[in-house]
Amino acid sequence: MANTDAIRTAIGIIGNVISFCLFMSPLPTFIKIWKAKSVQDFKPDPYVVTILNCAMWSFYGMPFISESNTLVITINGFGFFLEIIYTSIFFIYSNASKRKKISLAILAETVFLLLVIFIVMYFMDSQKERRLVVGFICIIFNILMYFSPLTVMRQVIRTKSVKYMPFLLSLANFLNGLVWTTYALLKWDPFIVVPNGLGAISGFAQLVLYGIYYRSTKWDEDAPSNINMV
Repeated sequence: MANTDAIRTAIGIIGNVISFCLFMSPLPTFIKIWKAKSVQDFKPDPYVVTILNCAMWSFYGMPFISESNTLVITINGFGFFLEIIYTSIFFIYSNASKRKKISLAILAETVFLLLVIFIVMYFMDSQKERRLVVGFICIIFNILMYFSPLTVMRQVIRTKSVKYMPFLLSLANFLNGLVWTTYALLKWDPFIVVPNGLGAISGFAQLVLYGIYYRSTKWDEDAPSNINMV
């Protein structure tokens, strides 16, 4: 048991490092926004959604919800504050219409989060019940987030080009899902296994597409105007 816990902790630390890199990956986008003093055609949706996702996983990692998940709290706590910074920058350089949409989305997320916390802590006495409810909500959010690469994957198949599906990001997504799945398998936690298992499959599928369409990619062509690079 001691060896298993030590291995699980080591894998969790590796997962924190990989997840940290993924959270930092949008940084070049926000440097562009800051330099241009404009959000241009970039969209805030991924960052706004990730705020709630990280908040829910941080809540799930709390000892009164699930056991031995401190490393889940650390990385999602970091992601939560980083996504707030990203969203704040986006808010500052957006027009009034986009600011209104961001504000309403954040308000809705805040109300939802507080409502979940209130219901779980006030009406559910056992840790098992709390873990079940919060865990299912986290799975739903993660599955919805893993649907987002399907658009890019469809674009790759249609154009037979991987120019706009970065290899390193696909690899990082695969490794991130694989590491956190392994972490959860060592001390069985289906609520971490299911979404991260799907994430590993999604990342692997992207890598397969990259291998298939790498040779047919025309690297010197400009990006189509309707592709949003975020």
